Amino acid sequence: MRKPMIAGNWKLHKTCSEALELVNELKNGVIDIRDVEIVVAPVYTTLSTVSAAIEGTNITLAAQNCYPEATGAFTGEVSPAMLADVGCRYVIIGHSERRQLLGESDEFINCKAHALAEADMGIILCIGETLEEREADQMLDILRRQVRLGLKGLDEAAMASLVIAYEPVWAIGTGKTATDEQAQEAHAFIRALIKEHYNQEIAAQTRILYGGSVKPGNVDALMTQPDVDGALVGGASLKAADFARIVAFEKQ
Repeated sequence: MRKPMIAGNWKLHKTCSEALELVNELKNGVIDIRDVEIVVAPVYTTLSTVSAAIEGTNITLAAQNCYPEATGAFTGEVSPAMLADVGCRYVIIGHSERRQLLGESDEFINCKAHALAEADMGIILCIGETLEEREADQMLDILRRQVRLGLKGLDEAAMASLVIAYEPVWAIGTGKTATDEQAQEAHAFIRALIKEHYNQEIAAQTRILYGGSVKPGNVDALMTQPDVDGALVGGASLKAADFARIVAFEKQ
């Protein structure tokens, strides 16, 4: 059975003092929840502060990105090993903002996936279509390409610690959310793709999160869908009470 994951991507928000205040409030709000994997992904500069604050709690640390090299002349970048050293267990890669704003390709994202697998770190691989692609009936082609190239060359051992986050780009930060049926359709298709690339066992064990304006008011219905295994939360993760309510979702 797949354990649900609720992950908060704080994006470019929170100084060290603000991050500490947020995570301390969140700790109290989710202290009794053990049947959901709770993940927070702060900015690089606050990772050490948050890591120390959540030590011994039921909250896991993630980073928002990495560079696919261990060391070298890569000014401004951070390696998987460095993130592991500060306490990160997961790294988000392929987020739509990095694909769109920074031009990251599927091939480059795949390099990151391999670097993380070699470092024995969990991977949260983001995929998703734009509004233009959806309206042009290209959604399935885009997802097929991003899954195929994102997972290229990863073995079954790497898949054991890999999570996919489906985030329709048109629903990120817009207030729009895919309907429960739209989310389920995409998630079921992604799971079928994993089965094609690997096998039924790996497809059944891989968690697929939904990301795109997830809020306390819509998480319960989303989590009733059979192939929705959690959420990658943006704006709502910056409010401890809202994020705690999402973590404590109720299956209707």
